[in-house]
Amino acid sequence: MAAVADMPGDAAAANNTNNNKNNNLETKKSESEFTVQKLVDMFTKLNPLAKEFFPSYYHQHTDHHFSIINNNFADNNKQSAIDNFNNNRRRRNNFNQGRKRLSGRAFRAQREDSVRRTVYVSDIDQNITEERLAGLFSSCGQVVDCRVCGDPHSVLRFAFVEFADEHGARAALNLGGTMLGYYPVRVLPSKTAILPVNPTFLPRSEDEREMCSRTVYCTNIDKKVPQAEVKQFFEAACGGEVTRLRLLGDHVHSTRIAFVEFAVAESAILALNCSGMVLGSQPIRVSPSKTPVRPRVTRPEMH
Repeated sequence: MAAVADMPGDAAAANNTNNNKNNNLETKKSESEFTVQKLVDMFTKLNPLAKEFFPSYYHQHTDHHFSIINNNFADNNKQSAIDNFNNNRRRRNNFNQGRKRLSGRAFRAQREDSVRRTVYVSDIDQNITEERLAGLFSSCGQVVDCRVCGDPHSVLRFAFVEFADEHGARAALNLGGTMLGYYPVRVLPSKTAILPVNPTFLPRSEDEREMCSRTVYCTNIDKKVPQAEVKQFFEAACGGEVTRLRLLGDHVHSTRIAFVEFAVAESAILALNCSGMVLGSQPIRVSPSKTPVRPRVTRPEMH
């Protein structure tokens, strides 16, 4: 009976021993897993291409190999950066080209609208001013711009008159044959628009408007003709003093332009008859100026 009674105690002791073994195994397992994880973390921080991982005899043969690998890596990065830049540049260029196409269409549409609102007037008496011509056509509608030009093939002149709307331009066609000065004017639909003038060049005061009445705009001037000869030409042809002369040119155009201001308005009117006359080797074109010849501003010297 005693032996039978001791059996449960032995079983309990055996169970405790098994539990202790299981706990020890789990502890060792967790410690080994922790140690492996530490090794993994440590190895991931190592550079497998570092020289200390290779024998010394291998360095002589592999230095060139490493440089090739590094250079290729750098070249690949550089090439990818260039490709990205080119792709971005293509996108920007495509966007800019699209914007240019849109702005080009808008410009053409605006220009076509301006042409429909403009009439061409010819056979204009040389004594007729732009103000008087605009006054004639103001009965047809609001006049936005009026540009009188010299005709090198005739003593008469021609002009372009732009209205605020197409209705004014259509009404202006009915004024063909109207006597203006000593000649009847001809009015036709215009095929071109008036080239706008930079607003900063337009007269800013009554004095500058008076200066415009004494100034002519001359084009197609031979580049070989000096400024002094241009001045002498107009003073001899118009019999009046030239108070200011601005001769302008660049390396793109084969001829130059000039703004010639006279002492009196009558000389400027006579200067319009010089259209078609040869100055140097070119026939010049003369028309009334819309801009005054402002005196040059002298900039203070920098010290």
